[in-house]
Amino acid sequence: MSDHVLVERHGAVQIVRLNRPDKKNAITRAMYATMAAALTDGDADDAVRVHVFLGREGAFSSGNDLQDFLAVATGGEHGGEVFDFLKALASAKKPIVSGVDGLAIGIGTTIHLHCDLTFATPGSLFRTPFVDLALVPEAASSLLAPQIMGHQRAFALLGMGEGFSAEQARDAGLIWKVVEAGELEDAVLRSARDLAAKPPKALQLARKLVKGPREPVIERIKEEGALFSEQLTSDEAKEAFMAFMSRKKSA
Repeated sequence: MSDHVLVERHGAVQIVRLNRPDKKNAITRAMYATMAAALTDGDADDAVRVHVFLGREGAFSSGNDLQDFLAVATGGEHGGEVFDFLKALASAKKPIVSGVDGLAIGIGTTIHLHCDLTFATPGSLFRTPFVDLALVPEAASSLLAPQIMGHQRAFALLGMGEGFSAEQARDAGLIWKVVEAGELEDAVLRSARDLAAKPPKALQLARKLVKGPREPVIERIKEEGALFSEQLTSDEAKEAFMAFMSRKKSA
């Protein structure tokens, strides 16, 4: 288990908290593995009825750890931790509630396409700079985002890399509610407890009907993953990463 992900049980609610504040909760392979295990174990445990994802003040997640990306781009091993997490996320049987304060970049945005209720603070920013890094959308976002928000909003988010404010994310259907920063975790946990108090089988069946078949979602995750891996080792991705890292060092 990674210390950068804290997994706690509050009654019937399992809380998965990203806990790498010094890196704005950038997600490493070890963190993906921990989150995948938490979802799988929680789904298998009848005592858990709801999953919750939280970050820290100012950052839900700044996205995938770029050092991991750079390592793969320069010939390192890719590993299966990301796919394991995305598959567990897409196939979760129990409701998922999330709370965002501040940055939600890359996977920090696309994870919420799989959540059932997402709350965010007014200062939150949702952005997916995949194309800027010579990459492609992931987490089945290329399938789910157009279904949720229509083609043009989805393309602005995933193709253009346009940042969405909390209000824009709410209007697009990416999140459920905007709440004040001091109220975020209370709002998330209150909704999670309310869901946990409902008849569990009926709730899971209702969720399954609302979300629809999962097979096309998992197939899209695989399709995106193959293209993502191909692009990750491309010359244009290497150039994009090097340029980004150079800008970061000079900032």
